[in-house]
Amino acid sequence: MYMEAVSLTKKYGNFYALRDLNVKFEGAKCIGYLGPNGAGKTTTLKLFTNLLNPTSGEAIINGYNVKKELKKALKDVGTLIETPGFYSYLTPVELLNMLCEIRMANKCDVKNALEEVGMYEWKDKKVGKFSKGMKQRIAIAAALVTNPEILILDEPTTGMDPRGMAEIRQVIKNLKKEKRMILMSSHLLPEVTEVCDEVAMINRGKLLLYESIDKLSEKFRGNSVVVTSMNEIDEQKIMNLEGVKSVEKLSDTKIKIDFEDGAEMQYRILSELITMGIKVVDYRASGMALEKAYLQMIGGETNE
Repeated sequence: MYMEAVSLTKKYGNFYALRDLNVKFEGAKCIGYLGPNGAGKTTTLKLFTNLLNPTSGEAIINGYNVKKELKKALKDVGTLIETPGFYSYLTPVELLNMLCEIRMANKCDVKNALEEVGMYEWKDKKVGKFSKGMKQRIAIAAALVTNPEILILDEPTTGMDPRGMAEIRQVIKNLKKEKRMILMSSHLLPEVTEVCDEVAMINRGKLLLYESIDKLSEKFRGNSVVVTSMNEIDEQKIMNLEGVKSVEKLSDTKIKIDFEDGAEMQYRILSELITMGIKVVDYRASGMALEKAYLQMIGGETNE
C-alpha cells in the first residue's frame, strides 16, 4: 500500500497552496503530516481524495491516479477531512448503515468499526447527545466502516478538550495495530511525537522534511537533561563532573544539566548522580527532537 505525490501543485491565482510536492508514503505505519496553519496540509489531503483538482502533477494511490481512476484509487481508503456534520436524530448504527448504502459498499462492518473507536456501547443513542470527542470517534468509525487499508485523517483532535484529544490519540494508537497506513495531518508537536512513526514537515506549500521519528531524534537530539530528585541537589558538585558544561538550578530538587555530545555521556552523568547519593526520580532530555527540528526549519511562523 502506498500514496505518492508526483510534482503535485495547487495554485490559486499567484498563490501556491502546494508547490511541486514529491513524496511517497509506503507501508503499514502512522505518518504525521506536520506544519503550521495554512502550510498546505489540508490541500494535500483534499488532492489525494479528489476534493480538489490539482493545478499540475499527480496524486497516486496504490498505482492509480486519483483524478483519472478515482474509484480504483480510493477503493481501499477511508477519510476524515475537516469536521463532518451528522444528523443529530440518528444513532451511530443508523449513520454508518446509511453511509454504507451511499457508498454501495460490499464489505461494510458497522459493529467492528464502532468497537475500534470505543463507541459500540453507544450504538443506539442519538448522535445529537454526544460530546465533540464522541462525535469525532463516530467520524473515524465512518472512515473505518469499509475496512480500508489506508486511513487519511485531517487534524483529528482539532478543537477538543484535553480528554477528547487523549481519547482520539488512543484510538489512533489502537488502529496502528491493525497494519494500516495512517496519514494524519497535525500542527501539534507532542501529538505527532506520541502517535506517529514518521513525520513529513511542510510549510508554505513545500515539503521540508520526511523522516522517521527515531532518525529525527538522533539528528536533533539535545545535549541537556532535566533531573528531578527526592532530595536537595548541590549544583556545584554536579559542575565538577566530567563532561558537564553548565548546571541551571530550577528548584531545590530540580536542575538542568548541559553536557558534551553523546548518549554515552548522558548515561554516565546519570550513573554519577546516583553514586553521589542523589535520589533521581526523573531524568529526561530537555526539549523534543521534533520541536528542535520544527523550530529550526519553520520557526514560530504561521501562514494565516
